[in-house]
Amino acid sequence: MSTSVRAASTQSGPSDEPRWHAAVAVVIVLGLYITLPRQFTFGPIYLAPLLVLGILLPLLVFSPSRHRESPLQRFASVALIAVINFFNIASVALLIYETMFAPGRAAALAVANSGQHLLMAGAQIWLANVLVYAMWYWEIDGGGPDPRAHAASALEFLRADFLFPQMMVGDERIACIERRWKPLFLDYLFLAFTNALAFSPADTFPITRSAKMLMMAEAVTSFVTIAVVLARAVGIVA
Repeated sequence: MSTSVRAASTQSGPSDEPRWHAAVAVVIVLGLYITLPRQFTFGPIYLAPLLVLGILLPLLVFSPSRHRESPLQRFASVALIAVINFFNIASVALLIYETMFAPGRAAALAVANSGQHLLMAGAQIWLANVLVYAMWYWEIDGGGPDPRAHAASALEFLRADFLFPQMMVGDERIACIERRWKPLFLDYLFLAFTNALAFSPADTFPITRSAKMLMMAEAVTSFVTIAVVLARAVGIVA
């Protein structure tokens, strides 16, 4: 690590990352979920909002920025993503079952909701999947937003899970790259979006096993939604 980067770390101090970026994504995912047809949601419709908001609202009040988190706040942050991930996976499973493995109900579903409604439901689940995994990547990289806040730049991450292009240029940075650049939630959202479309990383690479497993899980969910569910909906339209 260069002397200039260390000096920047000493002078700037921790740079807090706000929680509201991910909180907006949580609210969008929740909105996408509760507007799905009822046969594609798990349990009572109020269950997901009750659990998600029951975790999110206290975090926004008591931990609005990701700096100096207690173990309980960190656990709650991870649990929040796990809960919305569970409901999204449940929707994928229910959508596959209803459209592929329940012929009688699939025919009734086609008449009642039309192929366009199935396409819309599949698109909602796919978008929710992108947002959920963007939150996972944001939460795990480098040990989480709290440890990342103490680094002056991404080059100081002690155990990065993802290798961004800005981290590959070393100390001799080109002029267009900010010296103190660090990934924010939108960077992880771009990573999740490209992985969900291409089933592989675009310009950011997983470098730990946990990151690779998460990207594999996202790609599988995305593939199933696009190649199986949406293909069935297109067949109904045709």
